Amino acid sequence: MSAPLFFLAEAAAPASGGVAETITKISRDFGLNVPSLTAQIVNFVLVAGLLWWFAFKPILATIGERQKKIDSGLKYAEEMKARLDAAQLAVEAQFKEAQLKGQQIVADSQKAAKELSEKQQREAVERANGIITKAQAAIELEKTKMLAEARTEVARLVVETTQRVLAKELSELERARFNEAAARELTKV
Repeated sequence: MSAPLFFLAEAAAPASGGVAETITKISRDFGLNVPSLTAQIVNFVLVAGLLWWFAFKPILATIGERQKKIDSGLKYAEEMKARLDAAQLAVEAQFKEAQLKGQQIVADSQKAAKELSEKQQREAVERANGIITKAQAAIELEKTKMLAEARTEVARLVVETTQRVLAKELSELERARFNEAAARELTKV
């Protein structure tokens, strides 16, 4: 048998002297110093415990706090982005509303200007028609007046001519009768 198999066979064999003898024999064969190994294990456990309590635990706590801050910062950034998006939508909506109001105001102004223009145009036409009507009435009145004056003058001339033709003076009653007859004749024409 080779050397490593020999040690395994002896370790697996029932111990004649007990477990302590087997451990002692294994430690002698492998060159282990049990008190030194125990001291190293105790030192390792103490250093690992101290590192855990004073280094790893605070570092892990700091990492955890930083992770929470990063998460809260990301959440805050997402909230702010959502608020910014909502604010941009609100601004766009207000801008569109203002645009619509502006267009409505322009349309109302154009409509009011058109109505005012049409109203002024109608008033001007009505005034012109009124002036034309008054002028026509004045012309008719002047025409009637002129015709009356012309009839009177013609009647006077007829009477005067008739007087000269007849060579006698007419009385007022005859003159009025001749005037009326002449006026009737003239109105027939």
